[in-house]
Amino acid sequence: MIRSVVEGCGAYLPERVVTNEELARKVDTSDEWIVQRTGIRTRHIAAEGEFTSHLATRAASRALERAGMAASAIDMIVLATSTPDQTFPATATAVQANLGLTRGAAFDVQAVCSGFVYGLAVADSMIRNGMAGTALVIGAETFSRILDWNDRSTCVLFGDGAGAVVLRAGHGQGTPDDRGILASTLHSDGRQHDLLYVDGGPSTTRTAGYLRMQGREVFKHAVTNLAAVVGETLNKAGLKPEAIDWLVPHQANKRIIDGTGRKLGLSSDKVVLTVDRHANTSAASIPLALDAAVADGRIRRGHVVLLEAMGGGLTWGANLIRW
Repeated sequence: MIRSVVEGCGAYLPERVVTNEELARKVDTSDEWIVQRTGIRTRHIAAEGEFTSHLATRAASRALERAGMAASAIDMIVLATSTPDQTFPATATAVQANLGLTRGAAFDVQAVCSGFVYGLAVADSMIRNGMAGTALVIGAETFSRILDWNDRSTCVLFGDGAGAVVLRAGHGQGTPDDRGILASTLHSDGRQHDLLYVDGGPSTTRTAGYLRMQGREVFKHAVTNLAAVVGETLNKAGLKPEAIDWLVPHQANKRIIDGTGRKLGLSSDKVVLTVDRHANTSAASIPLALDAAVADGRIRRGHVVLLEAMGGGLTWGANLIRW
């Protein structure tokens, strides 16, 4: 059986760091309020002229370096983003050009905060059916460009960044002991559109608009949907929650992350948390957290790693990987 094995990961965060105290000087909020409700303390903001493609290219280059692979070895680039450089072409093609690639396929996936989970599932399916032998899967966002900086309920929650993984076709026995992506589950429910969206677009208002969110309702759906999709994914792989070595969740809100860990019976020291210093970076949040946990030695070869996310759409999903 062909498995999509993770060969390396990388990340990039813009240089500018914005603290809660700085935001409190601009909108009616406070460090205490933000930390208590979200766990967020700082976030990174892209510089003027620094685009999603720039962040994605830097993260991809670092992932390739850690995988010991040249860019020319990549067959496919899947970029998860809700903040593309342009309406078209796909931002993935800009990354392809930046890396000096002239072959293979490059395209974007748009599932908001679930984007990286979706992107991994798409790349995995294409590797398993033989359409590619290697793939770069990237999550990259410049959410600062679609925030209403006068809306204290949303502007404090998000940040910019990018993360990437390199996948390579490997071979296994079709058991949970195989290295690679063991199972993925994806869902969406378009009836919940109004809970989290951007109020604009080229087909409606011709401008991008701003992010709008009903935070309490999103929280309720996240608790229910994430618990269910985690169970589905574990069942597909034939594993129990106690087999999980690390939970790497979408970094939206510490309370949601803590709740998911409790439902799985995982102690907090088995949950990778970066929301405090990155805030919600949408599709970039999981690969940023993955990179942090691999870099500091927490995630090691053979570990079972569960990724899960929910985003606008609503979309939600999970991937289970043996590292």
